[in-house]
Amino acid sequence: MAFTNNPIYVLTVICFTVILAVYGGKTVWGKKVGAALLVILIAAILANLKIIPSASNGIPLYSGIFKYVAPIAIFYLLLNVNIRSIKQAGLPMIGLFLLGSMATTLGILLAWTLLSPGGVFGADGEIIAGMLTGTYTGGSVNFNAVALEFGFQEKGALYAGVIAVDNVVTTLWIMVTLAMPVLLNAIWPGKKNDHNKAVTAASSTAHPGDESIDLESLMWLLFLGLGSFFLAELFKMMVPQVPSILTLSTMGILLAQTQFVSKLKGSHNLGLYLVFIFLAVIGAHCELSAVVALKDLGLTLLAFTALAVLLHGVVITLLGGLLYRDWQMIAIVSQANIGGGTTAIALAETFKRQELVLPAILVGTLGNALGTYLGFLVIYIL
Repeated sequence: MAFTNNPIYVLTVICFTVILAVYGGKTVWGKKVGAALLVILIAAILANLKIIPSASNGIPLYSGIFKYVAPIAIFYLLLNVNIRSIKQAGLPMIGLFLLGSMATTLGILLAWTLLSPGGVFGADGEIIAGMLTGTYTGGSVNFNAVALEFGFQEKGALYAGVIAVDNVVTTLWIMVTLAMPVLLNAIWPGKKNDHNKAVTAASSTAHPGDESIDLESLMWLLFLGLGSFFLAELFKMMVPQVPSILTLSTMGILLAQTQFVSKLKGSHNLGLYLVFIFLAVIGAHCELSAVVALKDLGLTLLAFTALAVLLHGVVITLLGGLLYRDWQMIAIVSQANIGGGTTAIALAETFKRQELVLPAILVGTLGNALGTYLGFLVIYIL
């Protein structure tokens, strides 16, 4: 059906997906999984049923949501940040993230040893392992940095296959980390964290983010969001070494401390809605048919990648549990490793951990800095 590629049609379906997820999240069973997970699940089902385009049949709308909507969503959520909470949450999250990065590297190496996928991957096996290490430490920037160094992007079908598997595993891991705190608390009860609750309560009191938005707040929020995004992109053109998301985040944090912006209503809800739109596109990228189409290579890639991420999860859960036993924080950090800063922020919002929003961005940026180095390290070891 030709109209399935129509951006207005696709955006309409995505918006309706968010509606279904939010209302579903209010039901008895929906409260157990949360609206964020429901958005991903519904969009993944729709994409695999070809009701909306999937990753291999992606449309410019998806790229636009990744490029524009996700960063602006982060900006709006940062307008609710209590900067005093960084001291408490920042250092533990950075420590956990470094452990998670180590766990990713160990996971890749152990999965390689256990499955011996080199026979299927051939000479490209070590490069694939390095690319996956990079993306599961930092993100797609690191994935492509390793690929470009070895000209791997020129291997069309194989390159696309690795991306397809990465999308599927990343989406599945978002689901795992959303459910992780509930499951782990039942098995190994976490520590009471009254300080974090107090910080979150203070943040929500200081910023009327959950209040109904009015026209005056809406017009200022749209202006500030779009204007800040433009200025961040402009600054990146002048100073390419500084990622635009860092500039945009800094602007959001600084604005959040002003009395005028703190009184604007609805920034939290607006940011959360845009995050749900972003998560719907993440779900649409969970394309199982693309993996199946690769046959033995695709199944081996899926098994290798899934085992590596699972081993990462086991290591960070055990080490994080021994050190902190704050399962929500551990889930957020793991998601920052595997999915990146934006999905980690989505988890922090879902768990209502406002004090972890900014640290999630910081560790996501740290991952971008480390990912390429760890990717090349794995290639060297293998």
